[in-house]
Amino acid sequence: MSALSLLPFQTVKAVVLDWAGTVVDFGSRAPMGAFVEVFARFGVTITIAQARGPMGLPKRAHIAALLAEPAIAEAWRAAHGEMPGEAAIDAVYAEFVPLNAAVVTDYADLIPGAADSIANLRRRGLKIGSTTGYTREIMERLLTVAAAQGYQPDNLVCAGDLVEGRPSPLMMYRCFADLGVYPPSSVIKVDDTEPGIAEGVAAGTWTVGLAVSGNCVGLSLAEWNELPLLEQQKLRGEAAAKLRAAGADYVIDSIAELVGVVEAIEATLTARQSAKQSA
Repeated sequence: MSALSLLPFQTVKAVVLDWAGTVVDFGSRAPMGAFVEVFARFGVTITIAQARGPMGLPKRAHIAALLAEPAIAEAWRAAHGEMPGEAAIDAVYAEFVPLNAAVVTDYADLIPGAADSIANLRRRGLKIGSTTGYTREIMERLLTVAAAQGYQPDNLVCAGDLVEGRPSPLMMYRCFADLGVYPPSSVIKVDDTEPGIAEGVAAGTWTVGLAVSGNCVGLSLAEWNELPLLEQQKLRGEAAAKLRAAGADYVIDSIAELVGVVEAIEATLTARQSAKQSA
């Protein structure tokens, strides 16, 4: 009997979930108004579409990415007489965090199906980790509202907790340590943004993109449901293409469909282990 035949089958041990657009805030709308408002305070007009572009990055990096866009940088120069640098990023960030924290609980409802999916995963013995582009200050408010709805993940890693956030793997590494899970192939990262998917890819985990409930479509549930079927299909396809290009192994509409993906991944892991043992 080989040593491999004595090893237990590897299964999925943990799922690491993003927050806005993944578990709460269908459409990931909480940060959008805050970005538009905070730039307006500095005399710079940006659109919702522009604000959504770097979504998933830590919020300071998100602001830096916006200010690096030529049109926005030029608007800043026109308003302030110089191109934006680190001081500008710091100034916008200092205004943004309390503004986002003030509105985050207005968009804190669990996404339909989230509670059932997470309960199902827990019954299977999986741990539930979480990473976010939000800061601790913002998350302190959101955690309370989420807990009142029954959602309390086993850990939380925020933007600013480590020297780098997304798309680096460092927040995922912290999750591995916090949850006591390894190897990376036993973990699934679930996210609605390209940097969030890239985070999982960099850490070596499975990745699941959420096409409809999050940033790529960016509509409330009511707005989504009001769209004609053909428009839904178009937006879903465009969102899925972005997430797959970022490295998503699977793409689904929302967390409501996650259990089926976990089952598929577990079947793949079992098949791989069986093949090794019979080799």
